[in-house]
Amino acid sequence: MAELRVNPFAGVRSVLFVHAHPDDETLSSGGLILWLVERGIRVALLTATRGERGGVVPELQAEIGDDPDVLTRIRLGELERAVRSLGIADAFFLGDPPARADHRPPRRYSDSGMRWVTPTLAGPVDDAPAAALTLAPESEIVADIAALIRHLTPDLVVSYDDQGGYGHPDHRAIRAAALAASKQEGVPFAELSAPDATDAYVVDADDRLDAIADALRAHATQVTVDGTHVVHSGGQREPIVTSFGVRLVG
Repeated sequence: MAELRVNPFAGVRSVLFVHAHPDDETLSSGGLILWLVERGIRVALLTATRGERGGVVPELQAEIGDDPDVLTRIRLGELERAVRSLGIADAFFLGDPPARADHRPPRRYSDSGMRWVTPTLAGPVDDAPAAALTLAPESEIVADIAALIRHLTPDLVVSYDDQGGYGHPDHRAIRAAALAASKQEGVPFAELSAPDATDAYVVDADDRLDAIADALRAHATQVTVDGTHVVHSGGQREPIVTSFGVRLVG
């Protein structure tokens, strides 16, 4: 059951989630997506990068090796499986039509990478590739997201809070662009927040834990499901998120 606060999903028939990398859709919002789909709301997903610089769980590192093209191909398959598991109706990559501004050739935005500034806060790296999302003009990213919004005509766009959840530079960049594109196109924007955040509408997905875990298992290079917890490729362990705060912005 959701808490009785302002419901950003009231009257909504379709939602576009905007995320930075494959696995973010499940880690950050998997239970929320399941909750929406079960209520007959059509969910679309826009992923900004292919997660080329993501870590790999130690058990699979030797098998995958250090070739980023190999990891990218695997992660694309993982994302496809997670999308099916969550019931997402449509999935797109930023820079690929229809998520590309008119008359521009397709563009592939690359994972910028990150470093841990503290045990829980990420920050930018010094060696982001030339095609990195964070090095692209924000106006171009906004135009690409706006093109997809016009194509899909969603009732609501959802992405991270202004800190990108935990500070990842790609999260922060795509959130800022998604907010700007939503305002430009006149579509409401809601951010994912902690359940105890001020004005957050809370969706409790405890009864969907098994379904969330199944979707997480699709991202086997990135995370390992251990009971009610998820272990990241870097060894960080945390409970699987089943409670989601969402609040309208602007």
